[in-house]
Amino acid sequence: MKNIWILSGEASGDMYGAKLAEELRLIAAGRGETIRIAGMGGPKMIAAGIDIRVDSTELGVIGFVEILKHIFTFINIFFKLVKQAKTERPDRVVLIDYPGFNLLFAWVMYRNKIPVIWYVCPHLWVWGKWRLPVLAKICTKMLVIFPFEVEVFEKTPLKPDFVGHPLVDIVEGRRDPAITRDPNAFLLLPGSRVMEIERLLPVMLESVCQISEKHPQLHFFLSTPRQKVADLCCKMIEDFRKRNNALPEISVSTGDTGVWQQKAGTGLAASGTVTVESAIAGLPLVVGYRVSWLSIIIALLLQVKLFRGFFTMTNIIADKVVFEEFLQHRFKTENIVPAVERILPGGERRQEVEADMLEVRNMLAAQSGSAARQAALAITCNEEA
Repeated sequence: MKNIWILSGEASGDMYGAKLAEELRLIAAGRGETIRIAGMGGPKMIAAGIDIRVDSTELGVIGFVEILKHIFTFINIFFKLVKQAKTERPDRVVLIDYPGFNLLFAWVMYRNKIPVIWYVCPHLWVWGKWRLPVLAKICTKMLVIFPFEVEVFEKTPLKPDFVGHPLVDIVEGRRDPAITRDPNAFLLLPGSRVMEIERLLPVMLESVCQISEKHPQLHFFLSTPRQKVADLCCKMIEDFRKRNNALPEISVSTGDTGVWQQKAGTGLAASGTVTVESAIAGLPLVVGYRVSWLSIIIALLLQVKLFRGFFTMTNIIADKVVFEEFLQHRFKTENIVPAVERILPGGERRQEVEADMLEVRNMLAAQSGSAARQAALAITCNEEA
């Protein structure tokens, strides 16, 4: 029996881990082997039948200060998983992004001679280039999902494999030919974490008031990944409406982001994996993000710089502005509203954005088969170089 662990700490990694597990089982069945898959993940990995040792649903936090607030939770989980790994000695440990936790876990696995394969490279090219040689040392393989990441490791002995982005297959697999894009449907995607929603949604709602006043034909929808997030958004919308009755009706739903990415005409989103997902689906966005100012100060002290000058992954991939983006104090109504108007159907940037999204989708597609299949083949290959 082969024993493979998959560790994911965020919603996007949960999706990728679930797809990876499916492909690992198919490969094992084709070879007449038995495989056991365990690890850390969320609802999709649980649904995929993975033996989840730690539920990571609420572990996705962003920013130095935010991480410190949960530090003891992370420490307890870390030592719990290390103890189990030392006891079970899995044949492979597959780490999906989540660098704050997984980098240290990878080092401990390396010291205990347990092979580590990283699937979805941590963004060290943004905040930790000096760690690239360390990562190259402790990893057996590096499977990257962005084509430019192959160049990042050029000066290290580790030669990454570009396997394609799993979101291409996920988005295309759920595409419904019966759904047509509604030019008057406007989608809000305020994020999946409580802290980012509390920072971003009020500004989004202020912008919606102005957008609705200038474009009364629009109807507004908000999609969330789970009920806890939906409840928070509903409460915040209700509280905002008490202060500003100009806010139009906003329909809040759960678990249908993929449908709305295919159906909506335009969107306003928090930065994150959802921007790549939307680009693949063909939904033009305006993107924003805010973290605590203390986190920003720490980032400046550590000389963290924007890679290629952007913080939105879609723009980083294309190396140009696909989605207009606004960080920190620039994420405000007076910037958001005109940016939205430029990408509404008939807007001056609409056709340009649609062409750029298609280009990004083609850049991310696996060279053959699906990304999850290519990753699974690399993980189960006997060669460890």
